[in-house]
Amino acid sequence: MLKIVYPICCGIDVHKTFVVACIAITDNKGITTYKRHRFSTFTQGLRELSQWLELFSCFDVCMESTGKYWIPVYNILEPSVNITLAHPKYVKAIRGKKTDMKDAQWIAELFKHDLVAGSFMPPQTIRELRDLMRYRFKLTNFASSEKNRFQNSLTVSNIQIASVVSDTFGKSALKIIERILEDPEQSMPTAKELETLIHGSLIKKLPELELAVDGFITPEQQIKLRIIKEHFDALTLCKKHLEETILELAQPYQNEIQVIQTTPGFKNELSAVALISEIGVDMSEFHSSKHLCSWAGLAPTNNESAGKKKSVRISKAGCYLKPLLVQIANAVVKSTKYPEIRNKYLNIKKRRGHKKAIIGIARKLLTAIYHMLKNQEVYQAQLFSDMIDIPTSREITTEQALKLIKRQGYKITAGI
Repeated sequence: MLKIVYPICCGIDVHKTFVVACIAITDNKGITTYKRHRFSTFTQGLRELSQWLELFSCFDVCMESTGKYWIPVYNILEPSVNITLAHPKYVKAIRGKKTDMKDAQWIAELFKHDLVAGSFMPPQTIRELRDLMRYRFKLTNFASSEKNRFQNSLTVSNIQIASVVSDTFGKSALKIIERILEDPEQSMPTAKELETLIHGSLIKKLPELELAVDGFITPEQQIKLRIIKEHFDALTLCKKHLEETILELAQPYQNEIQVIQTTPGFKNELSAVALISEIGVDMSEFHSSKHLCSWAGLAPTNNESAGKKKSVRISKAGCYLKPLLVQIANAVVKSTKYPEIRNKYLNIKKRRGHKKAIIGIARKLLTAIYHMLKNQEVYQAQLFSDMIDIPTSREITTEQALKLIKRQGYKITAGI
């Protein structure tokens, strides 16, 4: 018989306009009775839910994370009860026996035996920081899209500035484009005009620039280019204000940010803030560095049946954290400043290829950061390779150990 961990607990099935709560009360004889009620997701309804839980002395609640609908419920209940937020796949009811009431009861049944794996929930300040950092990521994507649209319009108009300058949104390039957009029906800028608009090393490329701007912009493309430029400027301004708010909100975590900034590739303060916004600063939330890497979607899955191993790809978890770590890993492996990282990358790459090697480096970086935050120490080369969680309960026979040594390329000889 399964042990009852929570004698009084509640399972909540969350929907857009209402929630269904089921309190499971187990007596000393192991007999469970259920109290069910449906509440509105308006604030008043959620306050009534909180009072209802308090009436039955229920302080342990489990609910599934359905879209964004769970957030208002979590915000109202967080101060008064202990909430376990579960991924829907861990509390899904049996097909064919699903109703809202049965779903809530099923969640309560699983939770009272402590069979539900709770999701990682950082403190309120970290959650606010995470929300702003993810919005910053979206603004960056929007700005990149507008840059691409701007360049496409120039290409359509046969303005080939991108073939001469490195950045179409650089000062010199924008001055040239502004001159062209003033009156597209006029002749394109001459060499003498271009000379007054450019500076620095571009003066050497004056003949090429004169050829690059020899195009034709229609009135429709002119309007489109101006709208794109205005939208891009607005996005840049919004992003700047957002970053100021983010840095102000991150002030209490300056010690942790400075520690992370010693890690290769994390010199930018916002990169360190982005990492903290995803994993928090309290590493005791994770059992080990392996648990953190698995949560971030950087560890292969286990998929074995009948002695056969099937696909073990990394999961889709960490949709914001994983791209950040992969981007930084791609930059770090090109540098010779950190041979412990580059050598590890080259070693994996020749056996498994670039993509798997980069994921391996991203995992190593996250492992190092885990120990840095846990021990409050700056980055050191040995952290990247030596600081691993050594299992204490695993066993191996002498025969298995010999086979393992042979696979590593060692030749076994008799002892002296």
